[in-house]
Amino acid sequence: MAHRKPQVSRREILSLRSTWEPRLDENGEPIKTERRPKRKVACMIGYCGTGYNGMQIQNNPLVKTIEGELFKALIAAGAISEDNSTDLKKSGFQRAARTDKGVHAAGNVISLKLIIEDSDIVEKINSHLPAQIRIWGYERTNRGFDSRRMCSSRVYEYLLPTHSLLPSRPKSSLFNLIEESKKSHPGVLRDDKDTEWWTKCREAIIAGGVTPEELDSVYEKTAETTFDQDNEIKKKEYHDENGEISEWGQLVKKVRGIENACRREYRIHSEKLELFRAAMKQYEGSHNFHNFTLGKFYNDPSSRRFMKGTSVSEPFIIEGTEWVSIKIHGQSFMLHQIRKMICMAALVVRTGCPITRISDCFGPAKINIPKAPALGLLLECPVYESYNERLDDTGHNPIDFSKYEKEMNEFKLKNIYDKIYAEELKENSFFGFFEFLDTFKGSGATKEGKHIFDFLGAVFNNQLENKESTKNTSSEKAPENVD
Repeated sequence: MAHRKPQVSRREILSLRSTWEPRLDENGEPIKTERRPKRKVACMIGYCGTGYNGMQIQNNPLVKTIEGELFKALIAAGAISEDNSTDLKKSGFQRAARTDKGVHAAGNVISLKLIIEDSDIVEKINSHLPAQIRIWGYERTNRGFDSRRMCSSRVYEYLLPTHSLLPSRPKSSLFNLIEESKKSHPGVLRDDKDTEWWTKCREAIIAGGVTPEELDSVYEKTAETTFDQDNEIKKKEYHDENGEISEWGQLVKKVRGIENACRREYRIHSEKLELFRAAMKQYEGSHNFHNFTLGKFYNDPSSRRFMKGTSVSEPFIIEGTEWVSIKIHGQSFMLHQIRKMICMAALVVRTGCPITRISDCFGPAKINIPKAPALGLLLECPVYESYNERLDDTGHNPIDFSKYEKEMNEFKLKNIYDKIYAEELKENSFFGFFEFLDTFKGSGATKEGKHIFDFLGAVFNNQLENKESTKNTSSEKAPENVD
């Protein structure tokens, strides 16, 4: 179900904008303030994106954004003059990386001209910011510095519960697709040891007082809908006309509760963890990521991106749930690219598909890769390797987050990690997402009439042999750093 944007009257917008407009004297003339010198700086910042509509400031001041909060704090602290308080662009503002709604950043960089005469200007700015947005510090730069264009690469982190790598639920649509593929092409797809987990989970649910027939009924009625539509259906199906939870709703709640408890007890075995690490390694190097974003084609040079490295941590347990931390270091990223990379690697592990299927996705064939939940994603930091190497003769300091490592780690733990863990505990975002993929019956089938997840089967044609496709892409070059 589409969500309507809040309706805002012109009077409300003008009222809010008036807080940024210069003060006028009794004759209606702008009151001139003392001109103070401005300096071009690179500000290192961090924030929790929960409750904000992304980083980028919007024309509608009622829409909460990270940049909107920063702008107000910079004005209040005197770092931006009243003359420049009507538009952030007047200060030459630029960001290293734009984050979407709900996405966090332990480190990001903005560049602009600020008044930095006060020795405690960072403390002053932070005093006007909410606790979930911080300025770590700043460095002077030359006038031509651009935080986006001079950024060499970016490091992102994604937190994933290990139960997301469990195989598809038996008899689900995705499970059946894989089983049919195994019969057609034996020996290609891996068998998963964790299929026994579903047997034990089923036994636990039945031991909890649910009959086998009731359990099968709950699974069979899993709707093939979007998450928003699913929520609306649940409100109607799980409650009676008085708004009280119905018998059916109580049954579903019971099944989900026991299944969730089983998932939180899951602990990944070393063989599967190494398989997931190997899947993530498939992304390293220069590849065509047209299937990992929206609106890009194989023969578009900007679809080619370079991933410098990936890593997957050892598992760790928070509030009874096991997680891993995934780091991806790349020159630049496209819209939804990381979330689709994570999802594809997880699907390959969950279905027994060869991990080389990820490399197949870099070919001309167009496939639909879902994007993993935004909940686990955060920008670790932008990297200015090339810029820092050229600073010897300028007198400026390098842009380096390492000096703020202690404060950043404390901030991540309190304002980002803890909120991710708490939200997953409450909303079960990852459970809901992968269950939705398992039960999706392919109503959005391909033009060839195949299941939309047919690319996870034993055989897949990446069309790299297609002469017409290779002819159209022979002149591809790596693009500049573009977000």
